[in-house]
Amino acid sequence: MAIPKRKPPKRKSETVIQKLYKNPKIPFDFALLLADAVLTALIIAYVPYTKIDWDAYMSQVDGFIEGERNYSNLKGDTGPLVYPAGFLYVYSVIQYVTGGQVYPAQILFGLLYIVNLGIVLFIYVKTDVLPWWALTLLSLSKRLHSIFVLRLFNDCFAMTLLHASLIPLIYQKWHLSLIIFSAAVSVKMNVLLYAPPLLLLMVKAMDFIGVISALTGAALVQILLGLPFLLSYPIEYLSKAFNLGRVFIHFWSVNFKFVPEPVFVSKEFALILLVVHLGLLMIFVQYRWCKHEGGLVSFLHARFVQMQLKTSITSSFPLEKSYNSSSRLKILKTEHIVTTMFTGNFIGIVCARSLHYQFYSWYFYSLPYLLWRTPFPTVIRLMLFAGVELCWNVFPSTVYSSVVLLCVHIIILWGLWRAPPEYPYESDRSQARMKAN
Repeated sequence: MAIPKRKPPKRKSETVIQKLYKNPKIPFDFALLLADAVLTALIIAYVPYTKIDWDAYMSQVDGFIEGERNYSNLKGDTGPLVYPAGFLYVYSVIQYVTGGQVYPAQILFGLLYIVNLGIVLFIYVKTDVLPWWALTLLSLSKRLHSIFVLRLFNDCFAMTLLHASLIPLIYQKWHLSLIIFSAAVSVKMNVLLYAPPLLLLMVKAMDFIGVISALTGAALVQILLGLPFLLSYPIEYLSKAFNLGRVFIHFWSVNFKFVPEPVFVSKEFALILLVVHLGLLMIFVQYRWCKHEGGLVSFLHARFVQMQLKTSITSSFPLEKSYNSSSRLKILKTEHIVTTMFTGNFIGIVCARSLHYQFYSWYFYSLPYLLWRTPFPTVIRLMLFAGVELCWNVFPSTVYSSVVLLCVHIIILWGLWRAPPEYPYESDRSQARMKAN
C-alpha cells in the first residue's frame, strides 16, 4: 500500500511588524514626517512671516483674473511677471482658497512641505542608497522651512511637482512623468535643469516613437496652459515667461558674491558658465552615464542601428512589431535614474550665475543622496552637508560664504565624478518581474 506523500508545511506569510522590522526606513519615515509636521506647525505659529514676493504674486493673479492677457501688463511691486502660465493657475487657486491672506496660505504651504517631504522620502526608500538614520538630514534645513512656510515662494510648487514626476519615472511610466514634469516647468523654468539627463534616460529606455510621443505630450501641456496668452499676445508671453537671458541682482547672489559686479552681470561671464555647464554635462554623459554603452557616440550609433533593424523587421514581418518593440529595450535601474537626474541638476546648480536664497530648494532634497553616492567617508559627507547648509543661512551672503559654497559644490561634484559608474540596466530576471507587475 502506497504511503501518501505529506505536503510540505506552508510558510507563514510575514506580518506587517516583521516587514517593518526588516526595513526600518518605513516606520522611521512616518515618524520623521510626523515630527516635521509638528515642527512646521510650530514655525508657522511662532516665527514671524517675512514679506517678499507674496503681494507681487497676488497682484499678478488679480490682473489675470480681471482678464488681462498681455504678459507685459501683469506686474507686481517687485516687477513684471516672469513665470509661465502654470504659476498663474496655481496661485489663482491659492488666492481662492486663502482669500489672499498670508496665514491660511502658510498652512497650505505647510501641508505642501509635508507632501513634498513624503514624496522625497518615498524616492529615497525606493533607491535604498542612504542608511535609515541619514534620512533625518532631509528635515534639518532651517532655510527650507523658511522657503516653504515663511516666504511662500513658487519654487515650492515647482519642486514638489518635479519630485512627483520622479515617481512614475522610476516605475518607467515615461509619458505620465513627462506630463508632470512639464507642469512643473510651467510653474518655474528652473526645472529645465533636469531636462538634459531626462532626455538621455528617455533615449536609453524608449524607442524613437516613444521619445517623440512623450515630448509631444509635454509640449501639449505647455500649449494648453499658455493658450489664453498665446492666442492673444504670443510674443509678450513667450518673451516674458521663457526669458533665458535674465540678469539677477548681484546683491542677492549666494554663490558668486565674490565676483565683481561688472563681471557678474556681463554676457562674457554668462557665456563662460554656459560653456562649463555644457562641457560638464558632456563629460558625465560620455564617461559616467553612458560608460557601459561605450560612450555617447557608441550608444547613439547602437540605438540608430537597432532602430533600423526594427524598422526592417517590422516591414518584413508586421506581426513581429509588438514583440520587437518590447523585447529590445532594457529597463533602467531606479538608482541609475535618480542618480542621473540629481547629478544633472546639480551640475546646473554649480554653474548657475546666481543662486538666490529660495533657489536652495532646487537641489537641497538631492544633497543627501548625492553625498552618499560619493566615495567619501560618512564624516566628510556630513561635514559637506553642514557646510552647504551653513552657507545658505548666512544673510546677507558674503564674499567668504560664497567662496566656501562654491568650493563645497566643487568637492561634491568631484566626489560624484570619482564614484564608479553603476551598471544602468536591470538584470533579465528583474526585467521579467517588473514587466509582470
